Amino acid sequence: MGFGEFLGNVRIVASLRGMLSADRIPNALLFLGPRGVGKFTLACMFAQAANCERLRDDFCGECRACRRIAEMADPAPLIERGLAERGEGPDSVTVERIPLILQTHPDVWAIVPDPIRLKSPVARPVIHMGQLRAVQRAANFRPQGRRRVFILDGAETMRWDLSSVFLKILEEPPDTSTLILIAPSPFQLQSTIVSRCLQFFFAPLAAAQMDTLLRERSKLPVEQRARAAELAEGSPGIAIAMDIEKAADLRRAALRLLENSANGKLPVLFALTNQLVKQQAAPFEILLDALYSLLADLLELAVNPAAPQLRNPSLRKELDLLAGRVSATWISKAVRGVDQISARQRRNINRQLGLDALGVSLAPR
Repeated sequence: MGFGEFLGNVRIVASLRGMLSADRIPNALLFLGPRGVGKFTLACMFAQAANCERLRDDFCGECRACRRIAEMADPAPLIERGLAERGEGPDSVTVERIPLILQTHPDVWAIVPDPIRLKSPVARPVIHMGQLRAVQRAANFRPQGRRRVFILDGAETMRWDLSSVFLKILEEPPDTSTLILIAPSPFQLQSTIVSRCLQFFFAPLAAAQMDTLLRERSKLPVEQRARAAELAEGSPGIAIAMDIEKAADLRRAALRLLENSANGKLPVLFALTNQLVKQQAAPFEILLDALYSLLADLLELAVNPAAPQLRNPSLRKELDLLAGRVSATWISKAVRGVDQISARQRRNINRQLGLDALGVSLAPR
């Protein structure tokens, strides 16, 4: 039991262990990288190691502190319990007065975007003011163990006009507390927050590591393991939890969106965007990730057509056909368009109109 169970990103693990061993732990860490690559898992492991009753630069997994913090690794039941205790239809005052805090150990908190309701969650959960103020107060308490650790998962959902509350903690951090922010990219956070954190960039797992993990932690046959690894693109959390057929269908739908845009088939495009948004079975961000993945492959085919390193090798034939019809300028314009949709999610834009506008901008004149 310990950090040795964490697959991939060995340099980050070694850095965290060095901090613990030397007892020189920063007050703010920023874990960056794609979804499902293990950022939240490693943050929980760090919290265990920072409070383990037996070890200093690792965790035993057997002492009382380790066992209690380990319950945080699966936040879904804790979120469900917190929402149930608050009530199914809370008003805005109740949401701020009773913030969603995940806690299994007195010194370790996890803050996640609040879905508000259990049965009918909001389309885009965000971190609320009540959660930030709770962290601000609690960070100054003395720990019962060795160190207080606050994990903010989905830190990019924090409203920028509320982040001043969080800045106060970072500007005058307590010596006995560490805050771990988790986000896909530093560009989705205020620069004043990023500059006060020690940043760690998580890379996707290699194909061999993904195969090892899926072989040990899933019951998928060999061919499905390979397909899951391809669709997850090195993110084990996504690979383990995904419905392979639905993920493959979404990837093909994203490709059809690009094809119809390049061909100028706008009526077909509008029908497809309506279907993707109105019958959305997965978070909208996953569709944007699929578009980024396909555009990366198109750029690879444009630059290195002889021996491309594709993220979607199962779609090679379709990608070859599309790559023959579009230019590098078209691909660059498509990437900027997806960037704009992603950035405007914070302002809750109409998603279908955003996709329609992207398609129209990419259609031939």
